[in-house]
Amino acid sequence: MKPLMLHGHERSITQIKYNADGDLLFTASKDQTPNVWFSVNGERLGTFDGHQGAVWSIDVSYDSNRMVSGAADRSVKVWDVSTGVCISSVKAKSSIRGVSFSYSGSLIAYTTDKMMGQESEVRITDIRERQDVEDSPMMRMPITPHMMKGLSVLWGSLDTAIVTGHEDGAIVKWDVRTGKNLDRRCEHSGQIDDMQLNHDGSLLITASKDTTARLWDLETFEPMKKYKTERPVKSAAISPLLDTCPYVVLGGGQEAMEVTTTSTREGKFDARFFHLVFEEEFGRVKGHFGPINSLAFHPSGKGYASGGEDGYIRVHSFDDAYYQYKFDY
Repeated sequence: MKPLMLHGHERSITQIKYNADGDLLFTASKDQTPNVWFSVNGERLGTFDGHQGAVWSIDVSYDSNRMVSGAADRSVKVWDVSTGVCISSVKAKSSIRGVSFSYSGSLIAYTTDKMMGQESEVRITDIRERQDVEDSPMMRMPITPHMMKGLSVLWGSLDTAIVTGHEDGAIVKWDVRTGKNLDRRCEHSGQIDDMQLNHDGSLLITASKDTTARLWDLETFEPMKKYKTERPVKSAAISPLLDTCPYVVLGGGQEAMEVTTTSTREGKFDARFFHLVFEEEFGRVKGHFGPINSLAFHPSGKGYASGGEDGYIRVHSFDDAYYQYKFDY
């Protein structure tokens, strides 16, 4: 399984994301310039120039026409994917940690940092009505001081709920119509670095610094499975092929500040595959020199991509043995 090596960023990768068709791969890093690539051959299609700080989070609309990014320069920018032009920019009073498009592509949810005297909040803005707005979302839901700050955000089914992952390991479900807190769960003991849905939005997986990833039923908000490792888990993804290949992939590794004193083998920087139901690890893929910060399955389920602290994106296509592997039970 020889990967495509994409190197278009000067600093560590913060998030990678496929579009719904899987032909494009969007990447963000701490170098303030998100990129978009052709996933089939690794050719860079273009860049999105405009941020003045590290880009912490990105998302792509379902029709692939729009891309949204949130950055440390306290702005949320909406981009035209075909031209790379910024068509809307929302300024906040603190840096943006997580961004997410609604299924319709009309609403954006984003979380703000607790800094500079500002509390952490979840905010929703309508990109159809507001252009270059100065901090005036259509809805805001305070997170702190009652809870720890929100680091990631996702839309639930039918765009009626939002889920946020927090610094203390909690995940919270919010009602979009009322702005009220519907449910709060604290199964993790460390901060949640990543949350991802499966292809139909029924399952949620959370990756935490407490060295575990957990699988959730999004409708009931109940924890279902737990995948244990011996290192911080910074990202996790669910295979789209749950009928034939019910697997999840976990990525992470030792903290970046300790990487220079550790060999690749000791740092445990490999992507690790677990069976979704049995919670057993059955495979590892090495390659990154540094922690894996973001993972994404291809929508077809025929491969996955990983972005690391080393600034590289690795695009993998599965060999035939991946589909033929069967668990004995």
